[in-house]
Amino acid sequence: MEGKTKDNLNARRDLKEMGIRRDLHPTQRDGKWYYPAACYTLSPKEKSKVCKFLKIIKVPDGYSSNLSRCVKVKDRKIYELKSNDSHILLEQLLPFAIRGVVPNNVYAAITELGIFFRELCSKTVRVDVLDRLAAQIPITLSKLEKIFLPVFFDIMVHLIIHLPQEAKIVGPVQYRWMYPIERFLRKLKCYVRNRCRPEGSIAEGYIVEESLIFCSRYLHGSGRGYNPVDKNYEGDHAESCNGLSIFKQKGCLLLSDTS
Repeated sequence: MEGKTKDNLNARRDLKEMGIRRDLHPTQRDGKWYYPAACYTLSPKEKSKVCKFLKIIKVPDGYSSNLSRCVKVKDRKIYELKSNDSHILLEQLLPFAIRGVVPNNVYAAITELGIFFRELCSKTVRVDVLDRLAAQIPITLSKLEKIFLPVFFDIMVHLIIHLPQEAKIVGPVQYRWMYPIERFLRKLKCYVRNRCRPEGSIAEGYIVEESLIFCSRYLHGSGRGYNPVDKNYEGDHAESCNGLSIFKQKGCLLLSDTS
């Protein structure tokens, strides 16, 4: 991911000034700085392996956006991930993508962090689970501190320690995070046609859409755009054939994208 790494020359020179992690200290030869690869650094072949995994993975409808569009296997890059996609990547997909690619200690630490967020963001949380997460997350962060550079650990990383206690006070995170609000703001932004009068455009656009939805419910065959069916919907009528009922449903072959 471009612009997301903190492993740069200044971070390596900080290690040298602090006298720690001598195996990662930079060296200068012929006027150029060189620094060795860390244990979490992926080779071009390993990057291609991770990108290919994310490119071909199939997930249920509504699980996340189309992650394959955000992966460039040729350039070995991941770009334009939404915030929800980043959560899905850390909680569910990243442990499978890096398994067998990074060392075991790096894999274990990242997997523990993903499990922490997955259990913390579940629809139902129990107090005993939150107590276990609160006791485990300092150990997980200690493992990460042994792997990554000190510059990686800013205030946002250390804030993770307080998340289980916050969940005990205010409840599940689904009632507090910004994803529904961000989607609604995106919808309101689409209403704007006159950028000089955004408030009026939003008000008029909202009224027009409400009117269309109301009228479409009284016109046969016109409400499909406002009440869309599932992506792979094949109709309600079953085929007249003998045998089990599960084989009577109509359907069509879903071919994978080979492009």
